[in-house]
Parts: sequence; structure tokens; C-alpha cells
Amino acid sequence: MKTDLPVHGTPEVPRATRLDRPEWLKVRLNTTGEYEDVRRMMRRLSLVTVCEEARCPNIHECWARERTATFMLMGDVCTRHCGFCAVGKGRPGGLDSEEPARVAEAAAELGLSHAVVTSVNRDDLPDGGAEHFAATIRTLRVRNPEITVEVLIPDFQGDAAALETVLDAAPEILNHNMETVERLYRRVRPDAGYAQSLALLRRAAARRDRDRPAMRTKSGVMVGLGETFDEVVRVLEDLRAAGCDIATIGQYLQPYERRLPVERYWTPEEFASLRRAGEAMGFVRVESGPLVRSSYHARRALEGPAA
Repeated sequence: MKTDLPVHGTPEVPRATRLDRPEWLKVRLNTTGEYEDVRRMMRRLSLVTVCEEARCPNIHECWARERTATFMLMGDVCTRHCGFCAVGKGRPGGLDSEEPARVAEAAAELGLSHAVVTSVNRDDLPDGGAEHFAATIRTLRVRNPEITVEVLIPDFQGDAAALETVLDAAPEILNHNMETVERLYRRVRPDAGYAQSLALLRRAAARRDRDRPAMRTKSGVMVGLGETFDEVVRVLEDLRAAGCDIATIGQYLQPYERRLPVERYWTPEEFASLRRAGEAMGFVRVESGPLVRSSYHARRALEGPAA
């Protein structure tokens, strides 16, 4: 698939020339009490959500209308230095053995039928936090027997045994984000590797095909960091070749001044074209739109193609 979209450079954009957000990226905030109810519950249970830490534009919709949240395990300090992420960097604290029980309690209070669990990167831990993920999945199911679980995991530095630890706990969806195109990895994900992330998804798909055909694998990509349309299509092709079932594509939004700038806002029509391209490749579901994030409408990933 060819396009005449320009390849953008990588220099930092001065504050005075920062791009204005187009109308399709302006979000109407919820003014009812449900958002505050969820926020107070998270504070009471001492839980961290990626919704808050990543400054997700959908937080009011998800918390207020859908009563869903993406739980972020193992603290709010990450050991990596991704150029796009709002989460704090540095030396994390110790693991909280009671955290899985609090996540399970929050899921029960929210009445969740589908829970999404992610984490900061914990390269300081021998297994990258894999056993903590597995304990959370198991505890969620004990407290909420009918729940389905999606985990959005880091790459565990390529540790196949750590991935198997998570897969042994049998999540319904195993998600790991590619985040960007191969050409931009050094700039966007300096501590990660394109091939390593693909290898993780390929291993998960092989385990699915061998032991759990109902499990789905999932990955996501941001646009707006200087990639071309063709490069995004190439990521989708690589994901399908790795056995990935579900793809999410959304617009990158600069969280604050010292993160990578937005180089271009992609239009709703371009997102629709990417969705059609992905569906033609055979993905079970492609969520593609300006406000799409990894866990946006996550429960629908267990359903059929996006409408």
C-alpha cells in the first residue's frame, strides 16, 4: 500500500510551534459523580491506574460511563526511559504482596466482567514481575469467578521463562505493545527492541496454538511520531506474521513538555484506512481511531470485528 504522506524528521519541536489539537481530539469531560467514585475507590485501595499515570484522554468515559479501569501493578516508577511515556522514571520500591488482592477487590466493587492489568517495567526484578502478574490473574479469578482477564505486559527483556509464567496463569488476552514502527525504536523505545517484542508475541501465539486456542494475542501502535502510513502497515503485517489476533492504533499525545513532540495529527479517515488494511490481513479485531488506546473498549476484544 503506497501513500504520499511525508516522512518527518526527528528534531525537537520548540514550544512556540507545538501543534494545536484538531477538533476530533477534543474530549468532553464527564460531569457526573461516577468518575469521582472510581477515583476515591482507587485511592482507598492504594491502587495505581495507567489511566491516570499515562494521562489517558478516555479516562472520564471509561471510569464514569463504563466503570472500567486499567490497573497498573508494581508501583508508579518505571526502570525504562521511553520518550513518549508520562510515567515516572527511576528506582522503584519493593513489591507489595497484597496488591493482587486489592486489584481483585476493586474489580469486584466495580462489577467488572473483564479486567485489564498492566505494569511499569521492572527490569530490577529477576523475572521482570512475571510472577506478580500471574498472582494477580489467579487472585482476580478467586474473588471474581466469572471474570475474564487481559494482561498488557512488558517484554521481560526477552526472558521466555517469564512469559511462560504469565501464560501459565491463563489470561484470556495476552497484550504487548509494539508502540511504534521499527525505524523509530531507538528514539521512542531506547531500552527495547522491535524484534524482541515481535518474538514475545510469536511465543505467546505458539503457546496459544498448542494449549489454549481460545486465548487471543494483542498489540498496539501509536502514530504521530514521524512514521509513514506504509511503515504502520508494515508493523501490522509483522504482527499478523507473528500470529497476533488483535491490533489497536491510536494518536500519540505529548503528555508534557519534556516528552517527544507530536509531529503530525492523523485524521479519522487515515485511521479508518488503517483499520481496513488490518482487517484485510485477517486480524480478528482492529481498533483504530484518534483516541484509541491499548485498553480502550478492551472487553470488545473478545468479540468479533469492530463495527
